[in-house]
Amino acid sequence: MTQCCVGIELGSTRIKAVLIDQTGAVVATGSHAWANRLVDGHWTYSLDEVWFGVRQAYAALNAKAQAALGAPITQLRAIGVSAMMHGYLAFGADDQLLTPFRTWRDTTTGVAADALSEALDFAIPQRWSIAHLWQAILDEEPHVGEVAYLTTLAGYVHWRLTGRKVLGIGDASGMFPIDSQTRDWDQARLATVQAMIQQRGLSWRLEDILPTVLVAGQSGGTLTAEGAALLDPSGVLATGALMAPPEGDAGTGMVATNSVAPRTGNVSVGTSIFAMVVLERPLARRHPEIDLVTTPAGDAVAMVHCNNGASEIEAWATLFAQFARQIGVDLDNDAIYAALFAAASEGPKDGGGWLAYNYLAGEPITGLEQGRPLVVRAPDSTADLTALWRTLLMSAFGTLALGMRILREEKVEVDSMFAHGGIFATKGVAQKALAAALDTAVGVGETASEGGAWGMAVLADFAARAEPSRLSHYLDVEVFAQAPVVAVPADPRDVQGFQVFLDRFEAGLGIERAAVAAM
Repeated sequence: MTQCCVGIELGSTRIKAVLIDQTGAVVATGSHAWANRLVDGHWTYSLDEVWFGVRQAYAALNAKAQAALGAPITQLRAIGVSAMMHGYLAFGADDQLLTPFRTWRDTTTGVAADALSEALDFAIPQRWSIAHLWQAILDEEPHVGEVAYLTTLAGYVHWRLTGRKVLGIGDASGMFPIDSQTRDWDQARLATVQAMIQQRGLSWRLEDILPTVLVAGQSGGTLTAEGAALLDPSGVLATGALMAPPEGDAGTGMVATNSVAPRTGNVSVGTSIFAMVVLERPLARRHPEIDLVTTPAGDAVAMVHCNNGASEIEAWATLFAQFARQIGVDLDNDAIYAALFAAASEGPKDGGGWLAYNYLAGEPITGLEQGRPLVVRAPDSTADLTALWRTLLMSAFGTLALGMRILREEKVEVDSMFAHGGIFATKGVAQKALAAALDTAVGVGETASEGGAWGMAVLADFAARAEPSRLSHYLDVEVFAQAPVVAVPADPRDVQGFQVFLDRFEAGLGIERAAVAAM
C-alpha cells in the first residue's frame, strides 16, 4: 500500500475517507456521520468531534482495506485533507482555540460582509472567514485582540497532522480574495483591510495571521508522529507520508469532476449546493450573489453558492423509511431512495402546483437570514407522491437556478457541466432534474457519489508525482482518460416544467419569509 493515497473530506453531515491506487481507482472507503449544532447563535462542531470523526472514518477505511488487501495500512504515499470551506477558526499565540468554530452556515455576518464588499469592491459573502473576523471586530468580541492564527477546518486538521500552517489556494480563496496572477493573497486588498484593522486599535497584521498559500502539486509537508497518532491511534500507520495542500470542498469537487480548465463547470450537491464555472475572463461587474474563488491550481472561478442543498430530501426519505418500518417493511436506504426518485421521475414536470423550500438555514441569494423548511400546495393540486417528490427534488436546485441566471447574463460560456454528490447515486433522476434547472447537459461519472474525498485523494497523488505538469493535463491524461462519464441533455419538456416551478418558487418567497417571522 506504499503507492496508495488517502483523501479525507470533512463534509457537513459526513466525514469520508477514500483510499486510491496509482490509477485513481478506489480501493476502500470509510465514513462517519456527524451534525452541526446551533450554539449561542452560531453553527458549530467541537474540535473533539472533528478528531473523533476523522479517526472513525479512517478506522473504517483501514478495516475495509485490510479485508480487500489482506493487511492494514502501514504506510501511505500521500494524504490530503479537505473540508467545508469558509468559517472561522481563530487561535491564540498558545495555539488554543479562542472561540468555538463558526461554520460557513452562519448568517450573522451581514454587516461585515456588506462593509468589506464596499471597501474592497469585491463581493465578500457572509460565510467567508474575513467576514467572520471583521464581524467579531465590529462586535468588539473580547478575543479579537488575541488572534494569532486564522484558518479553515481543512487548514486546521492539516496543521495538526503536519505542524505546517498552510492552505491550498482554492480553500484560501474562500477566506480572503486571491490574486490569480501571483497565486497568493491579493496584496492591495490586504493593505485596505489592514488599514481598517489598525483604525480599530488592533496590533496584529492580517497577513501574519493567515496561512501560507500553496497551489496543487506543491508539498504541504509530511505526516508527523503526532499526526499519525491522531489519525491512527493504533500506532500502525507510519510517519512521513507526503501531505498535499489542504483544500476546500469546492476545489475537490472541481477535481472530482475534471472541471479545472476554462469553460468547464461543475455542481456539488450535499448539505449545501454550489456551482463552479472556470472563467476565461473577469466578470463585468461585482455581483453579491457570485463568489470569485479559484481552482486548486489558482485559476479564477465564478461560484454560485447556496446554503441549503439536499438535507430536506434526506429528511423526507427518512420519514418514508420510518413509515415503512411502522408497517413492518424494513428497507435499506438505497431501496428507499430508488423508490422515491422513481416517483419523482413520474411526477408532473412543474410539480403539479406544489411548492417546497429546502431552507434549513438562511439563504443570502434570496435575501433570507434564516430558513424554515416547508411544503405547500395549491388547493386544486393533487396530493400525490410523485408530485411531492418531484417538487422536493426541484426545490433542491431552485436557488441555484436563480444564481446561475447572473452568469448567463454575464455571457459566461460553459462547454461542459459535471455534477457529483450522493444525490446522484440513484442514476439519472437528479441528473435530469439538474439539467432542466441549468438548461444544459450534465455529466456524471462513476466516482460522482464518492465526491470530494476521492478528489482530495487525487490531489494527494498529484502532489506526490515527481514530474511536474498542469493539473488539467494530469486529470485529462492520468485520471479521466478512460473514466466513463454519462452526459444527459436537458429535455425541453423538463426545462419548461422547471421554469414554471421556478417562477412559482421565486414568487412564493414571501411564504418563506412569513414562516421565518411566524415560527
